[in-house]
Amino acid sequence: MPKTKGLRLAVDIGGTFTDTVLVNGQGNILATTKTSTTPANPTLGALEGAQRVLAQAGGDWSQIQGFIHGTTLATNALIERRGAVVATITTWGFRDILEIAYERRYSQYDINLVKPDLLVPRSRAFTIAGRMTASGHEVQAFDDEAVATLARDLTGSGADAVAICLMHAYANPAHEILLREMLHDVVPDLVISLSHEVSPEAREFDRLSTTIANAYIQPLIARYLADFQTRFSQIGLRCPILMMTAGGGMTTIETAARLPIRLVESGPAGGAILAARIAAETAESEVLSFDMGGTTAKLCLIDQFRPQSTRRFEIARAERFVKGSGMPVRIPVIEMIEIGAGGGSIARVDRLGRIQIGPESAGSDPGPAAFAKGGTAPTVTDADVMQGFIDPDLFAEGELKIDVQAAETALAQNIGGPKGIDATEAAHGISEIVDENMAAAGRMHAVESGKDLAARLMIAFGGNGPLHATRVARRAQVERILVPRDPGVGSAVGFLYAPVSFEIVRSRYDTLDALDLAGLNAFFEDMLAEALSVVRTGAPKGKLIERRVAFMRYHGQGHEIEIPLPNHTLVAKDVPGLKRAFEAEYSRQFSRSVPGMTIEILNWAVEVSSEPRALQSAHDAPGMQCAKSMGRRRILCDVTGDWRDAEIYERAALDPGDHLIGPALIVEPQTTTFVSADFSARLDGVGNIWLHRREESADE
Repeated sequence: MPKTKGLRLAVDIGGTFTDTVLVNGQGNILATTKTSTTPANPTLGALEGAQRVLAQAGGDWSQIQGFIHGTTLATNALIERRGAVVATITTWGFRDILEIAYERRYSQYDINLVKPDLLVPRSRAFTIAGRMTASGHEVQAFDDEAVATLARDLTGSGADAVAICLMHAYANPAHEILLREMLHDVVPDLVISLSHEVSPEAREFDRLSTTIANAYIQPLIARYLADFQTRFSQIGLRCPILMMTAGGGMTTIETAARLPIRLVESGPAGGAILAARIAAETAESEVLSFDMGGTTAKLCLIDQFRPQSTRRFEIARAERFVKGSGMPVRIPVIEMIEIGAGGGSIARVDRLGRIQIGPESAGSDPGPAAFAKGGTAPTVTDADVMQGFIDPDLFAEGELKIDVQAAETALAQNIGGPKGIDATEAAHGISEIVDENMAAAGRMHAVESGKDLAARLMIAFGGNGPLHATRVARRAQVERILVPRDPGVGSAVGFLYAPVSFEIVRSRYDTLDALDLAGLNAFFEDMLAEALSVVRTGAPKGKLIERRVAFMRYHGQGHEIEIPLPNHTLVAKDVPGLKRAFEAEYSRQFSRSVPGMTIEILNWAVEVSSEPRALQSAHDAPGMQCAKSMGRRRILCDVTGDWRDAEIYERAALDPGDHLIGPALIVEPQTTTFVSADFSARLDGVGNIWLHRREESADE
């Protein structure tokens, strides 16, 4: 019998585990697995996972015709400061862009304020003469005679990479391109990032900061991707490897190596894509995505089946929840809040006697104390083990043996001792705090976005998401939860639903009442051609979807709002419609429009993507019957605080329409869904678990 062609593989490398999913041509999942991430060389853990799922499905490399990869390596390199030595080159007179930044302190009255580490000290900040205007006209010729001296200064500074950000290069990049060519002739090994390629938008500080971040991780990511591609090719992979991006699409490995900043938060983006797809399949227009892994927890708001997005976020904040305390990066990205609250997050008692959790993580090596791999610090997973929520015999597909005694010892010595409590009370305290931290992060994210969590459906996934979902939902006042199929590898599953896409945001100043339509349409054609060249490399055939956007504001304002544009050459009769669309959206956000004000457009965007896979509509099961328990387990009830029996159910044995009441544990190979005593659970017609908060007393 001939072997099935068209298999697709997704690999998501996280801080603790590497998730791998194999599907057939119809999108049906054939095999999934979690392997420990190998920090010294993440490719090794990915290879192990890929070989394991192929063995489970009885397949081989010749059948793989699609490979999607997401990784936290770019994010971790920036957070942990494991990148290149970077220098900057700016226009003469603008050496101190980084020092000046936004000309304000992120915490006005903090006398001990820690400034964001923007990676480049003033000693490695260089300049060169030459000047463009905001409209792209040259007003001062490029000083090509100074390049030789500049090259010597760069070499003397010890820089491995350079971020070039010349004034108004987004409008005319000629000087940046010329400088790169001349530097390559003199210093051929120097890694060079140009601002007009990385972030072609106005606002020089954000553009420079983004270009620095790209240059900082570019050598590391280029080496990693080359090694990743080589190792998989050596064992038989023949199809191209596509990389997940922060914006929720896929791009080629070559583009990722050139613009690695677009890989930041690529793993969590896959989870948001999965949640958005499930929202569409279940016709839930307002959703909270809750992805809790081994290192972090990620929450994302999804409205009308589309994740909330932004063009600006911060990395490595000095103050975790304070805007302005991190490194600003300006790229298209799915907007979410991420906190150090994963299964491996380390708990400790601070000098005030308070239990603190994260952001430090035990990772995969040594991992939580319960992993019996040498870890001694108590973690969230150790607390879950101590409270009976994790069955030692069923954890991580049986690949990791859980040592309950090691977890108890770590909790007793590090938390119980300083607090004067036993290990069980320490575990309960850790759970209460970490769950409240996640709920508080969700509430804050919703308030900042002008949204309400209470009416939303929570979609929970990740290795620890289903285990903590009811506990977080109760605190966030969320009444309904959905746990999809294969939730433990949810982000990797999301990769397989993501389109091949590329988005370009570029600055061009116009006013709505004086649009240069001919120039604007030519501007769009250039962006469209660039985006198409990237997308067609990864998706050479098939229908493409185009999306155009304008970022508009009233004259004198500092920020813009996003307004969709028609996907055709703009003509004069389109302009009144754009004005109406802007005023309607402005009124929605701010309760009123401002009559008579000039409307400006600062940035324009084009996104080109392949057509998404067809939806599989979720439907409810026709009947309802009591699920059959496979046994009981003693747990520490999160509602009453008492030890009590919880029924255990095997998810694979549940049928559509099966119904159960908490407390209960629904176990599967890569995670456990905990049904709290005040929740009930039901399986729908396609295998999703729906959890509902019960009105009656949980003490019954």
